[in-house]
Amino acid sequence: MTNNTITETQEVSYLNHLLEQVKGGVSEPPLTSQMSGQLQEIRDHALTWIKELEIPTKRDEEWRFTDLSPLLAHRFQSAHFVPLENQAIASLILPESEHKRIVFVNGIYAPHLSDITEIPEGIFIGNLAELPENFRDRLPQYLSQQQGNQDVFATLNSTGLKDAAVIWVEKNQIIEDPIHLLFIALPDNIPVINQPRGLIIAETGSSITLIEHYATAEIFGCSDRVKVQPYFTNAVTEIYLEENAQVNHTRLQRGSGSAFHIGKNAIFQARNSRYTCHAISLGSKLSRHNLEVYQRGEGTETTLNGLTLIGSQQLADTHSSMMLNHQHGTFNQVHKCIIDDKAHGIFNGKVFVPQTAQFTNANQLSRNLLLSSKGRIDTKPQLEIVADNVKCSHGATVSQLEEDEVFYLRSRGLSEQMSRHLLIDAFAAEILGKLPSPTLTQVLSRCVSCRTDFS
Repeated sequence: MTNNTITETQEVSYLNHLLEQVKGGVSEPPLTSQMSGQLQEIRDHALTWIKELEIPTKRDEEWRFTDLSPLLAHRFQSAHFVPLENQAIASLILPESEHKRIVFVNGIYAPHLSDITEIPEGIFIGNLAELPENFRDRLPQYLSQQQGNQDVFATLNSTGLKDAAVIWVEKNQIIEDPIHLLFIALPDNIPVINQPRGLIIAETGSSITLIEHYATAEIFGCSDRVKVQPYFTNAVTEIYLEENAQVNHTRLQRGSGSAFHIGKNAIFQARNSRYTCHAISLGSKLSRHNLEVYQRGEGTETTLNGLTLIGSQQLADTHSSMMLNHQHGTFNQVHKCIIDDKAHGIFNGKVFVPQTAQFTNANQLSRNLLLSSKGRIDTKPQLEIVADNVKCSHGATVSQLEEDEVFYLRSRGLSEQMSRHLLIDAFAAEILGKLPSPTLTQVLSRCVSCRTDFS
C-alpha cells in the first residue's frame, strides 16, 4: 500500500468517525426548547452539506502547506462541561473587562465564571438560552448564514450546534470598554474536541470592542507551552456590522503546546461600517485561522492586523479573504510572523476587487522574521482585481535580524541578547501596541520576550 493510499484511508476514517459522533448526537435537544426548531434546521442543513465534503489534504491548493496528518492521527471524543472554580481562570481575567466577561468551558456556557454586571441597557451578552424574545425571531437572519465556499470544519461546527455566545448591540449603543469573550478548553485523559460558537451583531450606529480569547485552564507557567493530552478546538464566530456600525475585534489563540486549533471568523459589513481585527496566534501544536470579510455596502472600512509567534515544531496558518464588492471601500492589512526553531508559519491573504468595487483603496503587507535557519515561512499576499479605477498594493518580506542593527545597539552599551530582544520587541510592538487592553499588551509583550530568549 502506498503512502498516499494510507493517508487517504486515514482521512476517510477520521471524517467518518466525526460524522458518526455528530449523527449520534444530532437528535439531542438543544439547551433551550424555545429555539430547538431553529437549531435543528441549522444542524440538518449542515449535515446535508458535510456529506459532500472531505477533510482537506496537501493536494488542495488552500491547504498545500498545512499537513493535517498529526490531527488525523487522533480519535477525538466530544468534550463535556467541567465545573471550574474562579481561581482557575484568574490569570486570564483582564481588569479592563472584569465586569464585561462571558466564559464558555468546552463550548458550554459557564455563567458562574462570567461577569456581566456592568453591561449597559441596550446590549445583550449571554448565550442562546438567555436570548430575549425580541431578538429570537431575528436570529435566523444571522446565525450560520456565512457565505463563501463550504468549509468542512465550519460545517462540522454547525452539525453539533447546541449553544453559542451571543453579543447583540442595539441601534446607536456605544460601549467603550472591551467585552471579553473567553473560551476555555479543558484537556481530558483522552483526546477531546470542543466546538465553541460565537455570534456578534452590531446594529446601525453602534460601537463595541471585543476580545475573543481561546485558552486552556491548565495554567502552570506558560499556558501555550504546557504539554497535556491533545485536544482539538474547532471554533466559528460570525460578526455582523449594520450600517455605520463599528467593531474593534481582538482574537487571541493560546492553546496548549499539544493542542490543535482551527478557527473561522466570518465578517459581514454593511454600508459605512468600520471593522478592525487584531489576530494574535501564540499557542497550539497546529493552528489555522480562516478570516473572511465581506463588504456589503459602499464606504466600508476594514483593517486587519496579525501577529504569529511560534517556535519548536509549531505550525500556524493564517488564511484571509477580503471581498470588496462596492465602491469606495477601504482595506488595510499588515500581518507579521516571528518564526523560531523548526516552526512553520503560513500566510495567504486574498483580496478580491470585482468590477463593482470602483474607487477602492486596498493595501496588504506580509512581514516575516526568521530567528532560526531551520524555521520556515510560506507567504502569499494575493490581489485579484477586475475594477480599473482603484488603488491597490501588496508586498511581502522575509528577513532575519540585521547584524548592522545589532552591532549599532551593542555599540551603545547593550549586550547582544538585549539588542536582539529590543529589535524583536519593536517588530512585534507595531501589532501589540494597537490592542485595546493595556493589560493584554503587557502580557503578550512578556510572551515575546520569553519565547525569543537567546540565553
